Amino acid sequence: SVMCSGANAYGSYVDFDGAFKNEVDLITRYRDASQTADCEIAIDNIVNEAIVIEKNKSAVDIGLDNTELSEGIKKKVRGEFENILHLLNFNKYGSDIFRRWYVEGRIYYHAMIDENDPKRGIIELRSLDSTKVKKIKHVKQEKTRDPMKVNVSTQDMYSYNERGMDSKAGQGIMISGDSIIYTTSGLLNTSKQTVLSYLHKALKPLNQLRMVEDAIVIYRISRAPERRIFYIDVGNLPKIKAEQYIRDIMTRYKNRLLYDSDTGEVKDDKRHQSMLEDYWLPRREGGRGTEITTLPGGENLGQLEDVEYFQRKLYKAMHVPVSRLEAESGFSLGRESEITRDELLFSKFIKKLQTRFSILFDEIMERQLILRNVMTAAEWAKIRDKVHYRYEKDHYYSEFKHQETMSQRLDLARNTEDYVGKYYSKEWFRTNILKQTAPEMEKQDELIAKEAEEEGGGEEGEEEY
Repeated sequence: SVMCSGANAYGSYVDFDGAFKNEVDLITRYRDASQTADCEIAIDNIVNEAIVIEKNKSAVDIGLDNTELSEGIKKKVRGEFENILHLLNFNKYGSDIFRRWYVEGRIYYHAMIDENDPKRGIIELRSLDSTKVKKIKHVKQEKTRDPMKVNVSTQDMYSYNERGMDSKAGQGIMISGDSIIYTTSGLLNTSKQTVLSYLHKALKPLNQLRMVEDAIVIYRISRAPERRIFYIDVGNLPKIKAEQYIRDIMTRYKNRLLYDSDTGEVKDDKRHQSMLEDYWLPRREGGRGTEITTLPGGENLGQLEDVEYFQRKLYKAMHVPVSRLEAESGFSLGRESEITRDELLFSKFIKKLQTRFSILFDEIMERQLILRNVMTAAEWAKIRDKVHYRYEKDHYYSEFKHQETMSQRLDLARNTEDYVGKYYSKEWFRTNILKQTAPEMEKQDELIAKEAEEEGGGEEGEEEY
């Protein structure tokens, strides 16, 4: 507020952009935002698309087809990846893990090993609260023979404090950087000092939506009822007597009966005014006498365009198709060609999130494979970029997509069948129209020959019989 001589001016500041003091305050804002109804629905759409849990299927699988590893090493790597998923309990809590990473923009795990037998690998992955861990640079000084020189080295470490990372909480526990698996969203603020969440750009439209909704509710409560205006003719009465005269008239219009909505009873209660927020105004002699009029209620109580605008803006900020916000719009699994551009962009955004989230698996796999002596750090660094992770897709959507793709291929093959052997070869036809690979062609040829042989043998047997 600002005070001036002779007058007072009061103003309030509304934080739309979500300014924050420190990293803990920022994470707390993300968590609060994720609890609101509109934002939570959008987050559920993202998480459900990114992590699909199907019966008897792993939510994510490791792909080693592009690597030059031997089959034996590939088998060991796949086995270690299954162990990691078991440590994370990913098939049960994968959605919760991804949701926490998406909302907070970072995720921490403490890799526990057996000091007496490190070759056992990681024996436990303990999840850490993001507001209680902080990455720091530990400066280590070593004395040399020369008393005037000191060797200074820095090492990445993590400070963990159960009471939080507030300056008043005191010093936390120092944990080695190799023991902490730390994965972020990859988004930074303009000064490149603070990690942001994918939810950060949704804070402003979400705050605006909250303000608009609150304003509409307040307006409807205050302006919905009609108010009565009582013009009371006080004649030439003095001011004090005129006020007393108006109060006497007001007491006449108090309720004699009161309905209790909780119990359903009707009882006497003369303490309540007959209608809230009535206006009682004195009118001097020479006016029109005593008069009762009504003040109309709000006229635009049913307009929700502002709320819908900020809801759409919130969904756009989170890359969720606006069509999912509208309850009237149906959802179709068939006809892949009818998918809107927003849905296509949303699927690409989900793949981007999955790729970025997969760094968590890379960090854990690096430590696990080195501890288990499957490969060295240098060997992992060579293949790390070639290792990819396949996320399970929605079964129904994938099935409809496969059926439609096959139907379109067969229709195209039926239309171009007359040109095979005349303008195009069979191999070109199978490769470009049916999209069959060389191994698939060999396998199909073997099956066709086998079925033809079985059918031919059966016909000869029937003739002999």
